[in-house]
Amino acid sequence: MSLVTHRFVEANGIKIHVAEQGEGPVVLLCHGFPESWYSWRHQMRALAQAGFRAIAPDMRGYGQTGRPVAIEDYTIFHLVGDMVGLLDALGVAEAVIAGHDWGAPVAWSAAMFRPDRFRAVMGLSVPYRPRGLVPPTSRMPKSETAMFYQLYFQEPGLAEAAMAADVRGALHKLLYASSAEGFRGGVGLAMVNPDKGYLAMPLPDRLPAWLDEADLDFYTREFSRTGFAGALNWYRNIDRNWALTGAFAKAPIRVPALYMAGDKDLVTAFPGMDKVIATMGEFVPDLRGKITLSECGHWTQQERPDEVNAAMLAFLHQLS
Repeated sequence: MSLVTHRFVEANGIKIHVAEQGEGPVVLLCHGFPESWYSWRHQMRALAQAGFRAIAPDMRGYGQTGRPVAIEDYTIFHLVGDMVGLLDALGVAEAVIAGHDWGAPVAWSAAMFRPDRFRAVMGLSVPYRPRGLVPPTSRMPKSETAMFYQLYFQEPGLAEAAMAADVRGALHKLLYASSAEGFRGGVGLAMVNPDKGYLAMPLPDRLPAWLDEADLDFYTREFSRTGFAGALNWYRNIDRNWALTGAFAKAPIRVPALYMAGDKDLVTAFPGMDKVIATMGEFVPDLRGKITLSECGHWTQQERPDEVNAAMLAFLHQLS
């Protein structure tokens, strides 16, 4: 079987680092926070073995891909534009696009904006959520002693400094706390006490079962080199994205779609998310499955690679 290969392309005004494996119809894999192409390592192998070409870029602001300084250079249109530009640079006419965490909104939006280039979509963890009536941050919870972590992320320099102070420790805490093990143990990340700062919990005494020291070493090397500003700038465009996408309010996603998430995922536990997931079919009329993975936390494709691979391949094989 082919091995993972790496190259760089120029697309949408930045340099994009791409990992690839296999030959055949293209599946484009979009990672989330705080990850890299590496978070799709298990899926790339399975897709290649099944006759597909897996393409997993470091997304804008991450890894070896370009990291623009300006916060406003990380809107949803930049992120989807990167994926369209990547296909152009690789000479690929169309692809199935998959996304996890922040990569999921990119994938959902890509399928909505450019169904001519993205013939189907798979979303992991984060469901398709139609545009609301008010800016998203205006509805995020906040009290005198705590605020929703995405609100905490809004101030430039704050969260990145907290994480850069101990990159390996921060990643260890975050990857553990948002996994099924952390969920079962009651480790909460959704709300942040600004006086204590982000990731103020003690360092776990072990790694989650799905992550080994070599995996954590890889993520640590990447973020030690890049810092976290580019990754966090995605969050700082949440309200800007809302303002820019008024023309797409209530627009459906018409390509075939699949959604899957763990039953111990902090995202699906957010207030109101159960209703969003239950009503996805109203806005994604060709939604062909909503899969719940038992005893799986937020890191879907890393925590349950075999089940995710099987679901992805079943979906891909049924596409006409």
